[in-house]
Amino acid sequence: MQRKAITKPLDTALVSASALRTVRTEMSGLTALATALENNLAEPFAEAVETIGSITGRVIITGVGKSGHIGSKIAATLASTGTPAFFVHAAEANHGDLGMIATDDVIVALSWSGETAELRGIVAYARRFAIPLIAITSGIDSALARESTIVIALPKAAEACPHGLAPTTSTLMQLVVGDALAIALLEARGFTRDHFRTYHPGGKLGASLIKVGEIMHSGDELPLVRSGTGMREAVLEISRKGFGCVGIVSEDGVLQGIITDGDLRRHMDGDLLSRTVDEVMTRNPKCAEPDDLAGAVLQLVNASSITTVMVVEDGRPVGLVHMHDLLRIGAA
Repeated sequence: MQRKAITKPLDTALVSASALRTVRTEMSGLTALATALENNLAEPFAEAVETIGSITGRVIITGVGKSGHIGSKIAATLASTGTPAFFVHAAEANHGDLGMIATDDVIVALSWSGETAELRGIVAYARRFAIPLIAITSGIDSALARESTIVIALPKAAEACPHGLAPTTSTLMQLVVGDALAIALLEARGFTRDHFRTYHPGGKLGASLIKVGEIMHSGDELPLVRSGTGMREAVLEISRKGFGCVGIVSEDGVLQGIITDGDLRRHMDGDLLSRTVDEVMTRNPKCAEPDDLAGAVLQLVNASSITTVMVVEDGRPVGLVHMHDLLRIGAA
């Protein structure tokens, strides 16, 4: 069938109304899902989390069609949050991919109706080898539900498609249940930001999870002068180190303040070089610690409209991070 082209100018109000109907219809499905999780779905959901959390193998997500696409995303989310998982297409499973599934795995099958013919082979395989089978379906009395160890029964809800045919609300609910499983498992395992970074070393997300201590300038690179130092020496230190700032420390090395290029401009109206750093510095500057994440420092830099952040331990400067460092690693 040839695709029908849209030849007339679209009415913005009508298009917007259509979008709102879709969003509101799908929101009603999520509201029904939330209500179910507060009631009859709470126990099977908790049982599913416990079952997945107790296995030594992997989570095998399976399905076909739109449910299959959603299943592939759920598998990726589980894997990235500490639960080893991968997607096996139900049709391909019937042609050899069942060999990917081991007896210490658990199978999560997605089917809105629960009567998907392609799932029969993988369901029979699960029963034969006593592999736990978790069904995510709205078909409470379906063949899939009857054969499953645990049934996460999705509430019936209208599709956003005006014909009630294109999977929309139904696939959204499947996706949200998958996300809920992943987050519940993440929290139960105590999955931390460090663990997350292990699985996300690339891209902006991976860069934002790098610890400040790994990118900071330290040692002789640090621009520092003692409290009471004259501004002439402070300006020379700013020039020597090239970060556009200098930290002011007490006799015992505790950070007292910072002088930036901006502070120099603000004090140019007087005899700047005759003053001491204590007269010019900004007290209580924004600081980070070595274990802080680059993403958090980026937020601090943006929120405070600054370009450098001193890194301190017990109040003593041990490093410095410049906006260019965040750009270099791809966090900004």
